[in-house]
Amino acid sequence: MENIHYLEEQFQARIDKGERIEPRDWMPEKYRKTHIRQISQHAHSEIVGMLPEGNWITRAPSLRRKVGLLAKVQDEAGHGLYLYSAAETLGISRDEMTMQLLTGKAKYSSIFNYPTLSWADIGAIGWLVDGAAIINQVMLTRTSYGPYARAMVRICKEESFHQRQGYEIMLTLCKGSEAQKAMAQDALNRFWWPSLMMFGPRDEDSPNTAQSVKWKIKRQTNDELRQRFVDITAPQADYLGITIPDPDLKWNEERGHYDFGKIDWEEFWQVVKGNGPCNKERIAARTDAWEEGKWVREAALAYAAKQAQAVEVKQAV
Repeated sequence: MENIHYLEEQFQARIDKGERIEPRDWMPEKYRKTHIRQISQHAHSEIVGMLPEGNWITRAPSLRRKVGLLAKVQDEAGHGLYLYSAAETLGISRDEMTMQLLTGKAKYSSIFNYPTLSWADIGAIGWLVDGAAIINQVMLTRTSYGPYARAMVRICKEESFHQRQGYEIMLTLCKGSEAQKAMAQDALNRFWWPSLMMFGPRDEDSPNTAQSVKWKIKRQTNDELRQRFVDITAPQADYLGITIPDPDLKWNEERGHYDFGKIDWEEFWQVVKGNGPCNKERIAARTDAWEEGKWVREAALAYAAKQAQAVEVKQAV
């Protein structure tokens, strides 16, 4: 026990000095499990997040929009790959992470359980959802676990492009006809509150936040990040000429921040528990992809084994 206590003290000292923890370094088991939970949840969110947008690739209003959306969905697949690879350095397999997702043990971002009903929703996702993701993820480029921090550098660069892409879609709609602007307003109405929920529960309801901040897994709390998102996004909505659906939203000169209304946390927890509009649909789609891709995985393993055997034979000769 004394040895463990000493190792924990040395570990925290490294964290406090701003050193990066690498896969072969000693780490507390809770640190390892916390990172597995967070990184796998992030990876699952990237993969599941392809579904509501992929639904609009064939229905995008122009070839330019199709190509742009296709590139974005492809980026998200790459993000999932980086993140699964980072999580694997902590001693968990990709198969195990996938089964945790499909069985409901692992979660993904609640925002992806809402449907995309119009083309404007694709703009709202880029502007709001990717905008929220950037605020949450930029700090992760300085997280204490090396593989995760390095993966986030490229992911944040691409997410920044996705956010601008979404905002440009919303701007084009808002400069268009009255019907197009109404479509943009409707998308904002439906995605605003779920976007605020993306940052997770209130700090007092988040049991992992304090320890994550101490270990520099997170650099800011859920509520701090949520406030930053509102402060950045409210002026953008004003520029677009559409209204954030919150009658309590107003600038507070004394605080130097926007005040905003109460979030419906009951809705948040219902979605997290699997009772959102598209929870079952999303998991069913990922389950089908896993089952239908089984033959590809088996073929790849067989080919790798054959190549390894050929190398062994060549070396023996």
